[in-house]
Amino acid sequence: MRLGVLGGTFDPPHVGHLLAASDAFETLALDRLLFIPAAAHPFKGDSVGATPEQRVDMLALLIAGDVRFGIDTIEIERSGLSYTVDTLADLARRYPDAERFFLIGEDLVDQVATWRAPERLTQLAEIIVLARGDAPQSAAGQFRRLNTRRVDVSSTEIRARARAGLSLHGFVPDPVVAYIRDAGLYR
Repeated sequence: MRLGVLGGTFDPPHVGHLLAASDAFETLALDRLLFIPAAAHPFKGDSVGATPEQRVDMLALLIAGDVRFGIDTIEIERSGLSYTVDTLADLARRYPDAERFFLIGEDLVDQVATWRAPERLTQLAEIIVLARGDAPQSAAGQFRRLNTRRVDVSSTEIRARARAGLSLHGFVPDPVVAYIRDAGLYR
């Protein structure tokens, strides 16, 4: 089994996450890709706006009906700060025969060395750098680079648009737009 792992706060999850996951799924010939929402992110502090449960609900709406993808709440169940090495170790125990691929954005490459037990990460999964196809190539170091399509959208921008009362259509699927609106998120 070839297992992809895409972690993040997903606050909110958006079409950029979905397209990057699709590109990785196809290019790496994955059997399954798990979205793993963080309970708390060690580098983001209190900047998360939706609750963990709301972020899981929005992820479910984002991937609804796509059998390639699943959601694993391992980090939310663990609670507290989430460390990638702990999550990958747990997944290695749960999927001992799987070939694991940990997907990160190009913006995180320089931070990996500061993460908890960075030397152990590559023992637990192959790190794949999701790079925007037309962006200048960064130093991916020892990690494999996977070009994905360029989608200029971010969760930060979506939260700002929601606060300003602007349309979110096209940034997130319509069921996620409705969820954000009905839950009064990011106002």
